[in-house]
Amino acid sequence: MESVFAIALGLGLAAASGMRVFVPLLALSVASATGHVALAPGWTWLGSTTALVAFATATALEVVAYAVPWLDHALDVVATPAALIAGMIASASVLVDMPPLLKWSIVIIGGGGLAGLTQGATVLARLKSGLLTGGLANPIVGIAELASAIGLSALAIFVPIAAIVVLTLLLWLAFHRAGRLFFGRRANPSAPGGRAMP
Repeated sequence: MESVFAIALGLGLAAASGMRVFVPLLALSVASATGHVALAPGWTWLGSTTALVAFATATALEVVAYAVPWLDHALDVVATPAALIAGMIASASVLVDMPPLLKWSIVIIGGGGLAGLTQGATVLARLKSGLLTGGLANPIVGIAELASAIGLSALAIFVPIAAIVVLTLLLWLAFHRAGRLFFGRRANPSAPGGRAMP
């Protein structure tokens, strides 16, 4: 059962990395330093004071940068690969006593994959906001992403299974809306005049 919670914790933090790269790593560092999360051997440095200060500084810089319209789009070029790496680090650091093949499959496919999916969803949200408002609403989108990253990180640490449920719902909603953005409403051939379906 502990392995299930560890996997849920790792995947929840990995997914949050796609919203903000450093928020989940900062949350993990604080949780480790305060004894709420046990880190896998070789990853205890994440709970050190040095790591805590570094992640706090990086988080602050990331939050400020994403508040600037159009700079956020430029940051996505760097943030996308960084989110994948952060997602894999977050998941690898909490998976204890697991066969290496299983562990690294979860880390690469699960951790990296979820970080990539959530990062893609945030990029699409900012793209839509940029197109509709000329980038003026992007800081609001950025605040929503920050709040989501904080909330999902906290949920992953304290209630890991619930984090996976929430994450599943968020991803479904994000990609459902992304589909509507790119493909619009589907036409209903049986409707009079081929009216579009909502």
